Amino acid sequence: MKRRYITYIALIASLLLSSCREDETIILSESESIEKAIDTNANPYGFYLLNEGNMGSNKATLDFMDFTTGVYHHNIYAESNPNVIKELGDVGNDAKIYDNKLWLVINASHKVEIVEAKNAKRIAQVDVPNCRYIVFDGKYAYVSSYVTTIIGDVNAQEGAVFKIDTETYEIVGEVKVGRQPEEMVIKNGYLYVANSGGYNSDNYDNTVSVIRLSSFTQIEKKEIAINLHRMRIDKNGKIWVLSRGDYYTLPPRLYRLETNSNGTIKSVEATNLLCSNFDICEDKIYMYNAPYQGNSMATNITYTIANIETAEIEEERFIKDGTESLIKVPYAIKVNPSTKEVFICDAKNYVSSGTITCYSPQGTKRWSVFTGDIPSLVEFIYK
Repeated sequence: MKRRYITYIALIASLLLSSCREDETIILSESESIEKAIDTNANPYGFYLLNEGNMGSNKATLDFMDFTTGVYHHNIYAESNPNVIKELGDVGNDAKIYDNKLWLVINASHKVEIVEAKNAKRIAQVDVPNCRYIVFDGKYAYVSSYVTTIIGDVNAQEGAVFKIDTETYEIVGEVKVGRQPEEMVIKNGYLYVANSGGYNSDNYDNTVSVIRLSSFTQIEKKEIAINLHRMRIDKNGKIWVLSRGDYYTLPPRLYRLETNSNGTIKSVEATNLLCSNFDICEDKIYMYNAPYQGNSMATNITYTIANIETAEIEEERFIKDGTESLIKVPYAIKVNPSTKEVFICDAKNYVSSGTITCYSPQGTKRWSVFTGDIPSLVEFIYK
């Protein structure tokens, strides 16, 4: 069974927080016990869930799931950091753990928050305009940025990647890339950036920028497909990039890239895999396809598994108990590399609590819990 309760610590904190934010509404952390999630030997032993929050609402929040206790903690950032007046900020876009620190990319607040991975206590903040996603290599973090905030501007300036020293939290470099850059991957000293051009639907960008990290310069901008977004690397070193299409006639599609030893892109393969989001675990691509048709919500949503070698579907349905019908708006997917459990985030109506649901490797629902608004990113934490 599940039971909902306000933690004892939260009750004590309420007495202290009133003096910290006299004019602010403070939402204290709540916790929820999920017996089916308990695994005392789990590694990863839990995950952080970043809730995006609707743009303009300043409702980005951070949740934490502890597998060893089976307790799901809601909105832990506000409680861990009572003196941060605006809490986490507006539109949580990405989260990554690196060197025992959790880096949170808060898009519409134009900042990257750095907190302790063990307790979410704030360490530093780095201001990055219209920041999107983050990756790491050595002592540096790399953050993609739209730079501009003008939607529909046909002459919108190019985006950029900012280089941040992970010890001093200072920006130490910037390189121009394509328009509205999204996710990135790093391979053999080269950074690959998916450029979307999403601010201008009449003229999407269609390129991947290649940056040599040693000189921090762009060495290639390769045409792939329009409106690029997600990127992953498989165990063979192939790069997978998702084109979101145009939301009307061109469907979202996965492309597979091979690279040369000098970092440039050797080949581009348009696969038959149509998907809106995906994750790679070992030799499998877990994905869902929920394509928009203009302004209409997706109705024919699929949850499939493909093989990285053949780029073909090998399982038509990875949710086999019919509970996929409970998912209204799939918004994120993550596979636990240890257990092969699949986590699906559901944004519901975008303005109220979403859910995250755990599915067994056999395709049955194990448990589900309410989250903050628009759950968008799962980041596992290891012992």
